[in-house]
Amino acid sequence: MTPTIALVADDLTGANDTAVRFLRAGWTTELQLGSAPAGADVVAVTTDSRALAPADAAAAVAGEVRRLRAAGARHLYKKVDSTLRGPILAEIEAASSAWSPGATVVVCPAFPEAGRTVRDGVLLVDGVEAHLTPVGSDPVTPVRESHIPTLLGGVHVRLAGDDTAAHARQLAAAGPIAVADAETGADLERIAAAVALLGADAVPVGSAGLAGPMAGAWAAQESPAPALVVVTSLHAATRGQVERIAAEDPGAIERPTAEAVADDAAWKSWCGGLEERFGADRGTIVLVAPEDRDRGLDPALVARRFGELAAGLAGRHPVAGLVVTGGDGARAVVDALGANGIVLIGEIAAGIPIGTLSGGPLRDTLIITKAGGFGDPDALLTAASAVRHRRQHP
Repeated sequence: MTPTIALVADDLTGANDTAVRFLRAGWTTELQLGSAPAGADVVAVTTDSRALAPADAAAAVAGEVRRLRAAGARHLYKKVDSTLRGPILAEIEAASSAWSPGATVVVCPAFPEAGRTVRDGVLLVDGVEAHLTPVGSDPVTPVRESHIPTLLGGVHVRLAGDDTAAHARQLAAAGPIAVADAETGADLERIAAAVALLGADAVPVGSAGLAGPMAGAWAAQESPAPALVVVTSLHAATRGQVERIAAEDPGAIERPTAEAVADDAAWKSWCGGLEERFGADRGTIVLVAPEDRDRGLDPALVARRFGELAAGLAGRHPVAGLVVTGGDGARAVVDALGANGIVLIGEIAAGIPIGTLSGGPLRDTLIITKAGGFGDPDALLTAASAVRHRRQHP
């Protein structure tokens, strides 16, 4: 899997509390404690460098940034301590140069929920300059300077109003290191939107506070992959929900005949045609099992065919997630995907749970299951939208 976002932190707890902000926004997220192929959208690593000498910290950060960049990451989030502990300047410079020679670094360690704010370029902890709080006498990494532009040699920027394009120009003009004020969540949202607009060469540097807004801002730039809906239920309610999707998007429905499902050669031919039609430009693809079961079509064969088909498509093409209605079909899909279970995370409507696949090559992929008789007429439309637009502000 190719990661979208590299998250490089200086310690383990910081990596985790920042990574979870991306998880809450709908990004699949993993914390790696060693070099390994990516298995999620967001790959978080810790360099364990907060107490290192600046040169050693810089080398550790640069190595991880280069590795994740080479793995295909399109964005970098450099996590730093919300009270500025550690060799922050060395780490920022190393991350920036390893990511892109022309990078614009935007620094804001504010975390208003935890009492950390930045006013006039000064980091405040519960309203007190950071170096005057206990972190100023930290036995390992004492903080001697609360004015961030002085600490980093950067330029102070205050973003006001709602003109994101103007904010982006301000940050770019202040680079290579821009230090932004933030005392509220709205301030962090403003920064994140401007950073996202600047593109992949903009590197946000902050704590968990800025991570949530960045997760949402980067998500807004992503084109959602198709939702793959698998319908094996014969219940009239589900069939009515399929017709609601067909009314909205007639091209979404893929419905083989009973003869095609029953015959190996015909099924292979039909699946080949679907493979050619499957594309990222399609918002929803609905695989609908035939209703004509009076010719001896085996329900177990139907479930197996559709389970294997869905698993194959999801394995070869990007999909935002799966929606499966019909118990036998749902089990067949999960089994064909090599998953060993579903981690439930909530409901999109009464009796319609949403979760992520546990185990298998598509672990963490969203999946919604629905009993045939459940849901209002728009239930499948709602479910498909829920998996396509899962990445939102946490």
